[in-house]
Amino acid sequence: MKVKCDYCGAAIDETMKHCPNCGAALAGANRASDEQPKTIEELQAWYVAHHLPPENITRFFIGKDIREPKAFGIYKNEVGDCVVYKNKSTGERAIRYQGADEAYAVNELYQRLKAEIVDQKSRQPGKSTQPTSTKKTKKWGCIIPAIFMFIIALCAIFDKSVPSGYYNYQGTQYYHQGSEWYYYDADRDDWYQSSDLEGIDDKNYKDYRIDTHTGKDFETTSWYDAGNTNDDYDWDDDDDWDYDDDDWDSGSTDWDSDW
Repeated sequence: MKVKCDYCGAAIDETMKHCPNCGAALAGANRASDEQPKTIEELQAWYVAHHLPPENITRFFIGKDIREPKAFGIYKNEVGDCVVYKNKSTGERAIRYQGADEAYAVNELYQRLKAEIVDQKSRQPGKSTQPTSTKKTKKWGCIIPAIFMFIIALCAIFDKSVPSGYYNYQGTQYYHQGSEWYYYDADRDDWYQSSDLEGIDDKNYKDYRIDTHTGKDFETTSWYDAGNTNDDYDWDDDDDWDYDDDDWDSGSTDWDSDW
């Protein structure tokens, strides 16, 4: 897929790290941190290290080409290309990425898996899905009243009730990520942070969810998954699955969208 360089406006392949026209680094090309997996084998090891349930429960198949409905996965095909896919509830397959850039392919499934962990945790009573600041927790953990922490947990659960993705509301395209909304400005061909939308909540968000959109991909902006690169947060702790395997409900996943 082609994306636009933020500096010179040239249309270039989204898998490239630098614009061949002006040499600028591409937004989103370096989303991966040094600590996150860059190969399929490293992603498999990360999965095990974070104590996630078996793949038949999470429906994330790493290194396997699974053809049955309701499955996310990554594998290398016969020509050596990495394929990142999602099989919808109907069995229809949506290809997220296919190409030779293994680090990019792994990052696509890695980010989706992390988002799914957060969504699954949000459905567990009393569990806050917001990233925990290790620096602030050590300093203030004994000071903040328990009732205040409970309120924060409830707010986090409410915020996560709307899945990440594109939405069309009253003629404007939006992207929801974590607890934030972003809107697309067609005149500027860019995304900007927006206030929460009262019309889209946990009851009717599916009415506004869209699989296709126009203009610049939100995933190529600096907004995309920005929280995962914040040094103040310990995402590894948040990614650990500290529940029983049967607490993971893959039936609650939105299997009808492309991703």
